Amino acid sequence: MTTVEILYHYSTPPTEQVAVALAHARDVYGIRQLRLDRAARTLRIEYDATRLNAAAVTKLVREAGLDIALDITESEPLLAAPAPAAALPPTS
Repeated sequence: MTTVEILYHYSTPPTEQVAVALAHARDVYGIRQLRLDRAARTLRIEYDATRLNAAAVTKLVREAGLDIALDITESEPLLAAPAPAAALPPTS
């Protein structure tokens, strides 16, 4: 499992109907967590990147009715793979 977070900015606060639809989006297999920050006007979604991709998550948010801005930021996987070994110095 590769856990990834994606952050959406919205301009119009979600209505009760949109909030209920977003709550139901948590039932989608691969969605791990939704966090709505009304003060910052952001929605942060944690999802399993082996099950979903950013386009599918964005589609879920739009289908719920949240008016998201176009500037969507996807973060690095939360459970990152180990860093690659350092390159060997050049030989002469």
